[in-house]
Amino acid sequence: MWWLQHVTPVRGNPGSCSQLRGAGVEFLWHPSLSEPSGAEVKGLLADILAGRVRMDALCLEGAVLRGPEGTGRYHVMGGTDLPMMEWVSQLAAVARYVVAVGSCSAYGGMAAASPNILDACGLQYEGVHLGGALGADFRAQSGLPVVNIAGCPTHPGWVIETLALLAQENLSVEDMDAVGRPRLYADQLVHQGCTRNEYYEYKASAREPAQLGCMMEYMGCVGTQAHADCNNRLWNGEGSCTRGGYACINCTAPEFEDPGHPFAQTPRIAGIPVGLPTDMPKAWFVALSTLAKAATPERVARNAASDHLLVPPHIPGREG
Repeated sequence: MWWLQHVTPVRGNPGSCSQLRGAGVEFLWHPSLSEPSGAEVKGLLADILAGRVRMDALCLEGAVLRGPEGTGRYHVMGGTDLPMMEWVSQLAAVARYVVAVGSCSAYGGMAAASPNILDACGLQYEGVHLGGALGADFRAQSGLPVVNIAGCPTHPGWVIETLALLAQENLSVEDMDAVGRPRLYADQLVHQGCTRNEYYEYKASAREPAQLGCMMEYMGCVGTQAHADCNNRLWNGEGSCTRGGYACINCTAPEFEDPGHPFAQTPRIAGIPVGLPTDMPKAWFVALSTLAKAATPERVARNAASDHLLVPPHIPGREG
């Protein structure tokens, strides 16, 4: 939960909290970043619900737990006898914006993985289906549905930029995709900017962990389908899942937690990977893959099956 106030922009290389302050965003309360607790927090919540304190945005991390049997008693807010789902519902009703931070609060995420004994869901989605804790028709006081900053975990840059846009009243429904994600990162694919793209182009594939080749064909990578800018907006300015040797599991998508197969394996039918790029006819992809494999340079093929670079790119005029 946060409020807006004018602050002098921070210069240099500020941390996340400084960037938020520079955008005019201040926390009313955060369970990890704020000092107040106990009676102070309950008093603040009472003031918000009574209209004595303005809350511009309600931000929730983690899925909403509705069990057992719709009572919400699996998750009761400490120091109160009220289930968290009731607090969320009451606070959402007075918030100008409601923001789901992470895939769990957006769609249910890992907490909702089968068999979902907690009856976990997102704020406005239950997996791919509209509904969730607040209902399909929920709109915050601004008129916006829940803003889903999905990711497991979500990138801090996505959070900061989204909150900054909301603070400036510069985020509309048109700036969100079909499942409520801010398009500032969801209009890109993880595949874009991946350092393994040369191997992808030639279908020079890794078959074991630590190999340098493309991980789509055998290792479960779905970066060609995952909506995020992870390989252009690096984590901690340094890396991403694929750069660290881990397949992209599409953690920004609803129901990524239940792919129906091990994350590190690519399901195949008749030898053809199931998870092909979504915006390309499969027949074309198979035909191009066959041609690409036939044209694979020896350098690329050898490097793909290694855990380190064996053959550097050729330098023209330096033969022998």
